Amino acid sequence: MTKSRATAVLASVYIGIVLLALLFVPATARGQSPLDTIKITEWAYKWDSQGTGFDETQAPANTDGWMTANEKGDMPVKPEGVSALWLKIELPRLEWDEPGMLIGKLYGHRIEVFTDERKIYKAGHTYVYDKNRLLIPLSAKDSGKTVYIHIETNSDRIGLQKNVKVGDYQALLPGYVKTNLTDVLLGCAFVFIAVLMLICTVFLNRGQLAKWLSLSLVILAIGMLMIGSSQFTYTFFEDQGKWIESLFDLALFVFLPTLTVYFEQILGHGTWSMLTKYRWFQIGFSVLCILFLLVNHLASYRYDKVYYFVTVTMLGVTMLIQFVLLIGMAIAHAAKGSKDGVTLTTGIGLFAASGIVDLLVFYAKNEQYEFVYWKFGIVCFVTSLIIILGRGFARDHEKIVRYSKELVMYNNELQRAEKMEIISDLAASVAHEVRNPLQVTRGFLQLAAEKLDQKEKGYMNMAIEELDRASNIITDFLTFAKPQLEHITSLNVCQELKQIEGILVPLANLQGGEITLEVPEDLYIEGNSSKFKQAFINIIKNSIEALDGQGQIRIWAYKEKNEVWIHIRDNGEGMETKELSKLGEPYFSTKTKGTGLGLMVTFRIIEVMHGRLEFKSEKGVGTEAIVRFPLILG
Repeated sequence: MTKSRATAVLASVYIGIVLLALLFVPATARGQSPLDTIKITEWAYKWDSQGTGFDETQAPANTDGWMTANEKGDMPVKPEGVSALWLKIELPRLEWDEPGMLIGKLYGHRIEVFTDERKIYKAGHTYVYDKNRLLIPLSAKDSGKTVYIHIETNSDRIGLQKNVKVGDYQALLPGYVKTNLTDVLLGCAFVFIAVLMLICTVFLNRGQLAKWLSLSLVILAIGMLMIGSSQFTYTFFEDQGKWIESLFDLALFVFLPTLTVYFEQILGHGTWSMLTKYRWFQIGFSVLCILFLLVNHLASYRYDKVYYFVTVTMLGVTMLIQFVLLIGMAIAHAAKGSKDGVTLTTGIGLFAASGIVDLLVFYAKNEQYEFVYWKFGIVCFVTSLIIILGRGFARDHEKIVRYSKELVMYNNELQRAEKMEIISDLAASVAHEVRNPLQVTRGFLQLAAEKLDQKEKGYMNMAIEELDRASNIITDFLTFAKPQLEHITSLNVCQELKQIEGILVPLANLQGGEITLEVPEDLYIEGNSSKFKQAFINIIKNSIEALDGQGQIRIWAYKEKNEVWIHIRDNGEGMETKELSKLGEPYFSTKTKGTGLGLMVTFRIIEVMHGRLEFKSEKGVGTEAIVRFPLILG
């Protein structure tokens, strides 16, 4: 399976799990209330300075000191030296066969619930996580009674914040079970994708490894953060809460520096040296936090307050700095205008902005706030990565296609070069040996022709013409084999082409053609005049011979950047693509008696003069030759 197909499968699995979560989590799990419930909006509380009640068997008998609270207000601020609180909730009339009470958010570490004289619920733990969601079964006999809740805490927040409902127990149960389940499913999807990506790292080369590995760790940490922050896990896995909490912290310590590393891979190292320095600081601080985590765990959470200060308060400040830095870099990167840059910076910007909002609200509310917006930011961030990944695969595919075409072209060029080298060696070794006997034979034939009658002399002249043709072919071989330019000078392109025009106009007129010349006077190249004429006479003669009756050959030239461009266009019979691709190859010619040597010599002369020759043609429309030479000052 290719990398693109593997990534497509991962993305499909991720999207599928998210859609399943959204489709199958019922309305009660997304914050909507069942129709058969009653919402309680007011309650009373009083502080328990003695901290008693956790081991008691009944609620407080006295009714003094109670203060009223409601769901629209903030939780009470815990007085210095107090760690326990009593809550009092008045139950309405319970008209259900199996009544129950759902408390959506209750902060504390040890909780007892009483109805008048009997205890109906008890739970407690020692780890840092202090948010609780309770579903307490009631009895029809509890109708109109008072519920007392005793809470003890090890942190600075304690009490009831909102969402107290009473109703049918079975109606409340789905909402209790499935609340925050979407977060768990989404987190599991991230973890699943990250694990598969980590497995795929064994197939990557070193150049791809850093970016792929950092992205895998970022997605893995995101998944663990979502699972570890969900109240679902602490509600139904309370006994493993300390391990879930430690896993959440560990994922956060890995996520922050890894995210910075990933940014370095995307934006580079040199341009953002500040980011590199901050990355080293984050790595050091994360190592320090991991050491605090181990020490606190081995000490049975004896140093919770110090650990909280280091891993929440101080870490929060470093996160603020990081997000501000990332947003600034995102804006600067988006200013470059690339599509990937805009997509990446939009996703990162939304994620960083959501993190900043969460942190600002967290500190504004005296650290009594549940982070919410960062989850939406993470979804936007991962979505932007998927989009960029898709674009990356599309670009890779385009590169592969382009490289394949270039490989074919280079292979053709290599084959052509090998053929040319063989022809060159053959011409150099044979031409000299054949040319001298031909000249001797021609001389004897001329002498013999003088003694023959007129009819036999005609036959002899035809033989001499064929010897001359063979001699010209050998001359072309020699020119191709040894195209060294003698007497290299500065050539005025206009003057050279005018001389060529004067030579070929009579031939063009015989064919019914017309030559037009449009060349500025200030174009100069470096080369040999005779070789230049030989090459362009070959090209223009081919155009003349391609004319079918009346036709036109247009020659024009101009300078572009540091080159002289010369165009020769005719409206002759033209060529097909297959024929066009073979021009300049040995022994290929579109003429009946052609050898292909003329164009071979032309290509070789232009190549030696540091020029380039290419043809464009369309069958029945005509052919255009384009020659480019380096421009020099006249």
